[in-house]
Amino acid sequence: MGLLTPDPGLLFWMVISFAVVFVVVAKFGFPVIIGMVNKRKEYIEMSLLSAREANDKLAGIKSEGERLIADAKNQQQEIVAGAMAERTKIVLAAQEQASAEASRIARESADAIQRAKDAALSDVRDEVAELAVKVAECVIREKMSDDAEQKKAVLRMIDQL
Repeated sequence: MGLLTPDPGLLFWMVISFAVVFVVVAKFGFPVIIGMVNKRKEYIEMSLLSAREANDKLAGIKSEGERLIADAKNQQQEIVAGAMAERTKIVLAAQEQASAEASRIARESADAIQRAKDAALSDVRDEVAELAVKVAECVIREKMSDDAEQKKAVLRMIDQL
């Protein structure tokens, strides 16, 4: 027998042993292997489904975050606008109050100046009246007949005062 031609007895026993091994593996091995492959397939499908759900949740969270940021920006703008309006209102109120205070001070100053002016005029009138009385007293004491003498007397009295 040659190396390349198998012996029919050996070939028979090889076919029988292959059939026995095939039947044993087909009966006990293949169902276990197919069950493991199916479990692995289900696990991979579940993992893919979970990944899709996680991506969807992440997209929802991302859009929610963007919406919250936009809301925060809007609130910030509203707060800034309100603060600017309040600042303007406070400045206008302060300006009105300052204007009213300035008007009041101006009126009080004008009244004080008028009172001081009236007092000064009163003092000047009193002084003039007193001076006129003194001059008249002096003129009456010195009865002079001549205008030149009266002028000299008036000038002398003015010098004395």
